[in-house]
Amino acid sequence: MNIKNYLPDFIIEKVYNLSAEDLKRNNIKLVLVDLDNTLIAWNKPNGTIEMRKWLSDLKKEDINIIVVSNNNKERVSRAVENFGIDYIYWALKPFTFGINKAIKKFNFSKDEIVMIGDQLMTDIKAAKRAGIKSILVKPLVENDSIKTKINRYREKKVMNRIIKEYGPIEYKNKILNWTNWAGHFNTTCGICPICHEAAGKEE
Repeated sequence: MNIKNYLPDFIIEKVYNLSAEDLKRNNIKLVLVDLDNTLIAWNKPNGTIEMRKWLSDLKKEDINIIVVSNNNKERVSRAVENFGIDYIYWALKPFTFGINKAIKKFNFSKDEIVMIGDQLMTDIKAAKRAGIKSILVKPLVENDSIKTKINRYREKKVMNRIIKEYGPIEYKNKILNWTNWAGHFNTTCGICPICHEAAGKEE
């Protein structure tokens, strides 16, 4: 297992911390987002005021958003139908089926697309395979559905390897430095080998 296949490009506390202005300023035109525990807590299907504001802000900046979920059509459509969001169900992450299907809906380059999710084993790995940038967020709630708990068990082993090799992972309130978008993590990510080297020089 190549641990680099599970390394996100950025790490933040939650998806709502990504401002529409920052996304637009950094030429992101399409946001692909996981559903459960990323956009919406799996046990709160109606979402929150914070989520609604974030979606509204993206629309105002003409940033497209598509939910890319491994869940079935009934679950996904029920969760997003009141918000006017396009979606891909049965995305089959960590494979690229769902992401590629979403990408084909628009004529954007891969540099203009980002995948956001709370799982290394599905969201981040699928983004890596698809050749798009990825952002890891902390799960909105600590307790997962039964299906996700299986992935979490496997993910814990991967996370431990990442921590062992690159150091502790820190979930930031926002992305402070987008200048390294095309190459590696920003200098506050906590796990990028390049950033660790830079931090060592600063010390």
